[in-house]
Amino acid sequence: MTTGADIIAGKLHSAGCRHAFGIPGGEVLALMQALDQAGLNFVLVKHENAGGFMAEGGWHADGAPGVLLATLGPGAANAINVVANAWQDRVPLIFLTGCVDQAEAESYTHQVFDHQQLLRPIVKASFSARLGALDVMMEKALAIALDGQPGPVHIDVPIKVAETETPEPWSRAFQAAPVATQPLPGSDLDTALELIAKAERPIAIAGVDAVNEGASAAITQFCETYRVPLVTSYKGKGLLDETHPLALGGAGLSPKADGHLLPLINKSDCILLLGYDPIEMRINWRNPWAADAPVIDITPVLRTHGMHSVAATLRGAVAPVLKRMGEVRDPATPSWANGEPAQVRADLEAAFAPEASGWGPGTVFHTLRDAMPDDTVATADSGAHRILVSQIWRCPLPRQLLQSSALCTMGCAVPLAMGHRLVEGQSPVIAFVGDAGLEMCLGELSTLRDLKIPVIICVLVDTSLALIELKQRGSQRPNVGVDFGETDFPAVARAYGGHGVWVEDADTLRSEAEDALKRDGFTLLACRIERRAYDGGF
Repeated sequence: MTTGADIIAGKLHSAGCRHAFGIPGGEVLALMQALDQAGLNFVLVKHENAGGFMAEGGWHADGAPGVLLATLGPGAANAINVVANAWQDRVPLIFLTGCVDQAEAESYTHQVFDHQQLLRPIVKASFSARLGALDVMMEKALAIALDGQPGPVHIDVPIKVAETETPEPWSRAFQAAPVATQPLPGSDLDTALELIAKAERPIAIAGVDAVNEGASAAITQFCETYRVPLVTSYKGKGLLDETHPLALGGAGLSPKADGHLLPLINKSDCILLLGYDPIEMRINWRNPWAADAPVIDITPVLRTHGMHSVAATLRGAVAPVLKRMGEVRDPATPSWANGEPAQVRADLEAAFAPEASGWGPGTVFHTLRDAMPDDTVATADSGAHRILVSQIWRCPLPRQLLQSSALCTMGCAVPLAMGHRLVEGQSPVIAFVGDAGLEMCLGELSTLRDLKIPVIICVLVDTSLALIELKQRGSQRPNVGVDFGETDFPAVARAYGGHGVWVEDADTLRSEAEDALKRDGFTLLACRIERRAYDGGF
């Protein structure tokens, strides 16, 4: 006989899920057993937050929704940050929580609170599992998590629902809803086609929705055919190979990059937004062009952000809409005849060159990009280093620089790297993290050890919350609450069974990175940099 937990686990397996991450508690034992029996490898982590980011890393690797499991009370509360990240960063995450049965909760209050009320503001939907409706509930949960802009869906599973045998019929297949393909006919479509047909200075800005759609090939073909330069959000890096002459790199947080890119965008006579969601962008990208600018927004969802105006909105997938635009544009039409995009690309390369001194965060990122293979997947934690590495690190393909770019939370880079390598198992993976961010998730080094995951961790050590300290100085405030002592990270890495080394020059860094690629276990490269090393860097 099948239990409720068996149906939940079976439906997850049918959606392609092969891993689940979390920390057990007595209320989720039946769920854990069912996940294991259904073919989902349960991965024990040291904190639910890290488990959620490992699940996201796995999603980037194989395309299946991430699965996070937490017990009631503190387990559910610990996961709030990563669930909020999935909400803002468009990550399909199935968050399973255990709970006591409703009748018992009326009088037994130990660790009991309303999980659904807590989570509803940061999930696409929240369900309470009920026997007799588990199949349809799971169909809804998976469809909602994957539809439009992906996101987290919460499922509260009472103990009796998970453990009770049920004759409920259920389908072992799951089929995701088809993506909308063509824009609806109307005045906006006519406006868009007219703008692109005659544009002599077209430019495109692509973002997370284009990545989730898998629109890289269509964007590359369109940009090459019509000589359209491309700017991306940080999550959109690699939609066009960033070594391509038309690729102008990522944008969103760097005032230095904005100083080159925004003037070019405002010279354009046709701005194409390709799955671009400004949730990733800083304040400079609020109303970055005039209200009557020639902007075409190709989007899978209604945009209600209010960040900027557009001339035409086309609801649909990026690839087929670009194909339709190609039908009205002559490849011989001039495109930036004066070569401005090429000059901006050259200016950006000069602006983010390695430090003249020969050592600093820029040199670290350039050295490692040169030393690591093209198929390397990098992750970046939030902080000053993320802004700089996102400008320097070139991605040949999408999903090769993973980060929290909407919520911008710390503590994500190491578990993102772990999850991707665990699931994909082939591509080299490197995590860039500041010293404060690494302190947040040091416990997961034991997970790296136990799972024998060969991740490289590059930690920038300057004993300061550098980005916050920079903002304090910029607003003429005193230095408060941003400084801390230096941790011997190499010694910590060795204590956790990995290889750790201090690095203070480019030659040592290159050599250690090359050795790390041959190592079965994890490597921690502790790059000691000067305080205020990021000043003027981005």
